[in-house]
Amino acid sequence: EVQLVESGGGLVQAGGSLRLSCAASGFSFEDYAIGWFRQAPGKEREGVSCTSSSDGSTNYADFVKGRFTISTDNAKNTVSLQMNSLTPEDTAVYYCAARPGAPIDYSASLNRYEYDYWGQGTQVTVSS
Repeated sequence: EVQLVESGGGLVQAGGSLRLSCAASGFSFEDYAIGWFRQAPGKEREGVSCTSSSDGSTNYADFVKGRFTISTDNAKNTVSLQMNSLTPEDTAVYYCAARPGAPIDYSASLNRYEYDYWGQGTQVTVSS
């Protein structure tokens, strides 16, 4: 059974940092794509960052470029999202999603419909 468990959310002041982690289990951590998404109240779920083991690619939404960094620890089956210079606009529930068995040369995608499994989400609140 595939499981994704997010952690690391919380309350932080504007300009601060948080590090989210997604612990994955139930699938091979050799061929996968993992994405981070977020959803603010009343808004659509949007892609934040993603990574693919198939071609080693990473991708970032324009609104987080230069502030967020995605990284992978294959030994721990964990994908992390380091978030710096947070603003109140970053307030949302953050989800990780997985696409196990991604095909060869699959490039990381921010399209939520390309992911098969989702975690329960972790709340990030940035105060002004």
